[in-house]
Amino acid sequence: MKKITVSVPATTANLGAGFDCLGLALNLRSKVEVWEIEKGLEIEAEGEVEDDLPFDESNLIVKAAERVFAKVNRRPKGLHVRAVNGIPLSSGLGSSAAAIVGGLVAANALVDGRLSRHDILRMAYEMEGHADNAAATLFGGLAVVSGAGDELMTHSLTVAPIRVIIALPAVALSTSEARAALPPEVPLKSAVFNIGHALLTAQALTSGNFELLARAMADRLHQPFRQPLIPGCEQAAAQALTAGAAAVTLSGAGPSLAAFAPPTGRHDLIASAMRSGFEASGVGCRTFVLPVDAQGTKLKWKLVDSHGGAFKKEPPASLDDLPES
Repeated sequence: MKKITVSVPATTANLGAGFDCLGLALNLRSKVEVWEIEKGLEIEAEGEVEDDLPFDESNLIVKAAERVFAKVNRRPKGLHVRAVNGIPLSSGLGSSAAAIVGGLVAANALVDGRLSRHDILRMAYEMEGHADNAAATLFGGLAVVSGAGDELMTHSLTVAPIRVIIALPAVALSTSEARAALPPEVPLKSAVFNIGHALLTAQALTSGNFELLARAMADRLHQPFRQPLIPGCEQAAAQALTAGAAAVTLSGAGPSLAAFAPPTGRHDLIASAMRSGFEASGVGCRTFVLPVDAQGTKLKWKLVDSHGGAFKKEPPASLDDLPES
């Protein structure tokens, strides 16, 4: 039988003004492995695992896989799922999108569903309600997304050399809580401000123009309402800029902060400054210095015995084998 292995990168989304429209893949990965068993559902997980991570049908990887099985009308007799979580959960680094995309891609390969990459992105969009993280996870690089109702458009851009310094504070903040903090309506001037700044942020990232990035990565739609939910956020951001970051923004809905710097910048110093900013407010903090991930989701498979152990290697499958649309 086939053992499918899918590697998915973390993402930082919104990037300031690009609310639900910009996502950037980062070189911090989780892995999803699936294979068929005789009956039932078995789930194991290691790495970044929270106490409330579900080990039943409500698991995001399993829910995504079930969507594929239902769509293509094929399913294994039973399913074993192994998650190796390198992406911290509930962090603002796209762990949910990574789990969903990993489950969709793995299930599609397991049952030879022949879903296209756009089909998979569409299904991820339907599960998450936004596609910025999922598009960046799937395709790598900088994803520009427009998703509203049935419309879904995306385009991937190559980013100039850059390092993203992530500061993950020990603050519990769910995406639903962060969404609930947003106002139902925004002023027209704020919308216009964000449109222009989002376009300039994309230009700055692709061209490596850090002076432009410092001016463009500002926001009026979500950060002013979410930052008060994260103790030490403003101080950590200010200290990152003082230490040499070109720009600092919330990573997704938070609680992580993402600081951007040239590849030759003082990354460790910036990370240390962000840690100190959070710790001054009594909040512990982990940091990561990450390059952009240009590859996106990676897929391979091999033949295994009934326990998942390999007995014959096969040429690796590639996500490039999937049709575009």
